[in-house]
Amino acid sequence: MELLLTYDVDTTTPAGRRRLRRVAQACEAYGVRVQKSVFEIVMSEVQLLLLRRRLLDIIDPGLDSIRVYRLPAKSFAEAQHLGHSPPAGHDTPLIF
Repeated sequence: MELLLTYDVDTTTPAGRRRLRRVAQACEAYGVRVQKSVFEIVMSEVQLLLLRRRLLDIIDPGLDSIRVYRLPAKSFAEAQHLGHSPPAGHDTPLIF
């Protein structure tokens, strides 16, 4: 499935800045960053459950927000890009 994941983490404290880094690292393990707080992700239902659990363990639900949008198949391939926007390369493996 194709997902668009966005997040907004409160960074007014050192703890918030740590949460922001941890959220970004969790998302980088599953998808491609296309903007500062936006990831395009191709994953299975099981992987989504694992990512959700990981993110819930990181965020402060009273201060932070994460939104996950399920997209129709091939949405990333048909996306329109304006300005500087290199291809995300969803078909290539993620290397750590």
